[in-house]
Amino acid sequence: MTDTEHPLAGPVRAALHHVFDPELNRPITDLGMVEKIDVDDENRVTVRLLLTTAGCPLRARLTNDVTEAVLGVDGVADARVEIGVMNEEQREAVRTTMRGGMPERLIPFAQPGNPTRVIAVASGKGGVGKSSIAVNLACALAASGKDVGLIDADIYGHSVPDLLGIDPEDGPTTIEGIDMITPVEARGLKVMSIGMMKPSRDQVVAWRGPILDRVINQFLTDVLWGDLDFLVIDLPPGTGDIQIGLGQKLPNAEVIVVTTPQAAAIEIAERAGTMADMLHQRVIGVIENLSYLDTECPHCHQTHRVDLFGQGGGAEVAASLSQRLGYEVPLLAEVPIEPAARTAGDEGVPFVLASPPTRAGSVIGGVAERLAAKKRNLAGLQLGLQPA
Repeated sequence: MTDTEHPLAGPVRAALHHVFDPELNRPITDLGMVEKIDVDDENRVTVRLLLTTAGCPLRARLTNDVTEAVLGVDGVADARVEIGVMNEEQREAVRTTMRGGMPERLIPFAQPGNPTRVIAVASGKGGVGKSSIAVNLACALAASGKDVGLIDADIYGHSVPDLLGIDPEDGPTTIEGIDMITPVEARGLKVMSIGMMKPSRDQVVAWRGPILDRVINQFLTDVLWGDLDFLVIDLPPGTGDIQIGLGQKLPNAEVIVVTTPQAAAIEIAERAGTMADMLHQRVIGVIENLSYLDTECPHCHQTHRVDLFGQGGGAEVAASLSQRLGYEVPLLAEVPIEPAARTAGDEGVPFVLASPPTRAGSVIGGVAERLAAKKRNLAGLQLGLQPA
């Protein structure tokens, strides 16, 4: 029998109302996670439970909680849980519920005519120095006199606060009465990172898609950014939920792909550029990080370039993306390995601001100068125009 036909269905649904999603902290019935309740002639109950993602890490816990709640209803002989996965429409309904039923605020950076250039820094894999490049590029743009915001969208692997030397006691504040957030100001930047909003820096972030999307959306809509010239976004590595969500929210963003010279990193880096193109974002260049090491020869006392991780990876990624995307994707820079730059980063000082100046800082500073001087290329961008 279906839940509308059997007298046990009502008490079962009432019991499930007391089962909370551990991450979203709402009853699973309110979140639309209970798709169906079936009760057979022998009072055996089957609950069809919809998860927000197929790889939900709390699958076993939710299954146990639902089973326990159903078996606690008088008259139930047995309980079984079937697992399904929500479609995009159902996930959007969850997001609406999490917003209290309020419509989503407009993203100012996505509106036609908004002058802010959005630069998303992407990589196909972790460990290539993407966050360091994003932070130093943002600082270099700010040092050139631009108003710059920086979003740490690498929710799980957030490192922006440490790279900027932000005090653990500093964090965004909420403006009472208007429900808006003021970003943290550091090194001439306006900064938002989940790393500054946790009770302690060592706390692990273990969230699923709906919450990740909500956090990123709040960074874009609920923060008082002011009039920015540039908004730099440090994307997480790979091609996952956050990249897709930001692509849908900011289709006019420009993307810089970070790679290393290694052959193993080339194909993976190309995926990041291809993903950006699929989301109608324009790839404006490639930066090869950890490119080479300048070392002094003990015999001739001359400085020689040592290619520790090979060479040509950045140029190969740029050439491949140019061919694949149908427009020129230049190699913007080869950033050297430099002990002084590493030391500065460990101390919370971006290497573009280090004293004495570093070679890596000079290279990224050059990229910032070219970005600041060049107008955004409108070719292929969505302009939000409608025919009359």
